Amino acid sequence: MTTTHPAATLQISEMTVPDRLDAEDAADFHASVALNNAICLNDTGLADLESTAEELLPYWQDRTDTVRRTLLAREGDVIVGAVTLYHAVAEPTSAEIDLMVLPENWGRGIEQALLARVEEEVRRLGRTVIQSWTLHRADRTGTMLTPATGWGQIPQSPLATLLLSSGYALEQVERTSAFDLHADPAPIEHALDAALSAAGDEYRLVEWTLPTPPEFREGYAWALSRMSTDAPSGGLEVDEETWDAERIARRDARFIDGGQTVSVAAVEHVPTGSLAAFNELAIGADPRGVTRQYCTLVLKEHRGHRLGIIVKCANILRWRRIAPLSPRISTFNAEENRPMLDINEALGFVPVSYAGAWQKRLG
Repeated sequence: MTTTHPAATLQISEMTVPDRLDAEDAADFHASVALNNAICLNDTGLADLESTAEELLPYWQDRTDTVRRTLLAREGDVIVGAVTLYHAVAEPTSAEIDLMVLPENWGRGIEQALLARVEEEVRRLGRTVIQSWTLHRADRTGTMLTPATGWGQIPQSPLATLLLSSGYALEQVERTSAFDLHADPAPIEHALDAALSAAGDEYRLVEWTLPTPPEFREGYAWALSRMSTDAPSGGLEVDEETWDAERIARRDARFIDGGQTVSVAAVEHVPTGSLAAFNELAIGADPRGVTRQYCTLVLKEHRGHRLGIIVKCANILRWRRIAPLSPRISTFNAEENRPMLDINEALGFVPVSYAGAWQKRLG
């Protein structure tokens, strides 16, 4: 039986960000990370999206480029839900939220209270758009929802139902794909050789492990800024991001301070010296952990030269030497991004879960 949660017993307060993970005030941060991991496991059926407190703490501590805050809902001393709010400093339009309430606590008013509170915080920031994500298993049963793009579908989960009833629109569906790192590398090697031959002498493969070498920071900053303009975003309102060498150095430091190893494979356009494409692979301190692919992009003006195949294949082969015990790569791609999905499927990536991108415009 569903009952309304008595508001008087629910306390919502902002989480303290500890200086260290072994500090006396770090318990709430550890609890929020555990809650996030439990939500991801419940919603996808996979542990591939699990993060550690060590990996995440630098992102909450460094507010130079992005501010992250977490609001915790408690019944007495027990945390029964949370919502994270994060927004870029230089980009003024949107804020993202991540609502976290486990199934056993759903339906008692906790999720509505957290959503209302975080929307108040977004309004105080002067942001005009709220964006959020839902995660879904690959076995797509029940009522299905189609985004405004017309590409992909997700099942109507309880969180999706809440967002729909609260004025959010489903703007995009992303596919999570996995690649077996222990499979025969020969097809990847052959694909790389063919793509390098097709690209010709105007393009040169370059690779590094973070921190980014100084000679590549400006070019990498420009390429990363293109993620906000050149990657498919459906109906999401995305500010054009501003990056420079200093912001790259800060981003690198957050990865490294969190115990992550990150490999970058990029293609340099030889006539201009600019970076035309790049791919990032990362792993935490556990060498047997799942590898996460972060950003991958071929800049619009360089598409059609098989550069996406080059950066993906080169980084996979390099990664097998860097993290030989990692079992697989996990990556997200928009369902309408058929060029990148075509590459993934040809290389052996298979769909394992889905995500919905939601947006609400504030009046």
